[in-house]
Amino acid sequence: MPFYQYFCEANGLIVEVNHSMSTRLKTWGEVCQCSSIDPGKTPTDSPVIRLISKPMPIVWRLKGLDKDEPSNKLLV
Repeated sequence: MPFYQYFCEANGLIVEVNHSMSTRLKTWGEVCQCSSIDPGKTPTDSPVIRLISKPMPIVWRLKGLDKDEPSNKLLV
């Protein structure tokens, strides 16, 4: 599952949350519940904005890249 960053204007905090691509968090309470943090004094119905974040690179490692034994198999 990918990570997303959410900004809450009510408290100025940015929280990183791990959830499926189809999930859309809209409030501070949803972000806190998903990330297992205490909402503090911020109202749980405060709106949040999902930030555009830099995607994490996927690194592929080729198996059998010996100069004597080339291979096209990928390991994840």
